[in-house]
Amino acid sequence: MSRIGRMPIAVPAGVTVEIAENNHVTVKGPKGTLERTLPSEMEIKLEGSEIVVTRPNDLKKMKSLHGLTRTLINNMVVGVTDGYTKVLEVNGVGYRASKSGKKLTLNLGYSHPVEMEDPEGLESVVEDNKITIKGIDKEKVGQYAAEIRDKRRPEPYKGKGIKYADEVIRRKVGKTGKK
Repeated sequence: MSRIGRMPIAVPAGVTVEIAENNHVTVKGPKGTLERTLPSEMEIKLEGSEIVVTRPNDLKKMKSLHGLTRTLINNMVVGVTDGYTKVLEVNGVGYRASKSGKKLTLNLGYSHPVEMEDPEGLESVVEDNKITIKGIDKEKVGQYAAEIRDKRRPEPYKGKGIKYADEVIRRKVGKTGKK
């Protein structure tokens, strides 16, 4: 049995969960509302202050959907209560990030500044060389962080570029001169 899928999801106080037909789950909490249509094969039940996900049979597809469904619902519950954050670091001489309104401007050694607009429901904060992305949808936060990082990925020789705060860059040794 799926260890993750089996675990019940505790619904904290102040969070309401509605399960409509076709497994359309709506989670409302202090930070906002998230909704998602989950695989219809899974059975999602609200038992008191817990959500339980059960699968119909032990086919490979059902086993994989079981854990996925439970994790997606859990991410929604955590999102509306605590929210999600991703921290990116800008490293390199002359590499800068600045924020004005909803526009994030990155100077990354290109001939032009790179401008990005914060997506709906997300906000980014710039402090020194750190960019913090906050939101209630884990998927959107991760996606936006990945898009920012893609503008200039960290390179292995000097470590210049945009990296996640918890990312470790594998460094390489540069060229050595001839004798």
